[in-house]
Amino acid sequence: MISKNRLTPSGWAIIVLGVSALALGGCGRKGPLDLPPTANVAPGAAPSDTESERAAQPSVFNPTYGSEAEPAAPRGNKRPFLLDPLLGN
Repeated sequence: MISKNRLTPSGWAIIVLGVSALALGGCGRKGPLDLPPTANVAPGAAPSDTESERAAQPSVFNPTYGSEAEPAAPRGNKRPFLLDPLLGN
């Protein structure tokens, strides 16, 4: 019995285009956006953040933000759950 699961040239083209699209999708430059050439840039306008100022700002990449704050809601009563005997609670 002969298997007909071989890829045709169009199948290979789809795979190559998909892989190249994924590879090129990750290309780019990390940093702020470039200003247009006609934008007026004030001299010395570069932001100067210190480490403590950065720690005070909320961010997805700042896991310590808000760790000193109290919880927003008080703890409620514990309700039984089906898997409590398995978890040892």
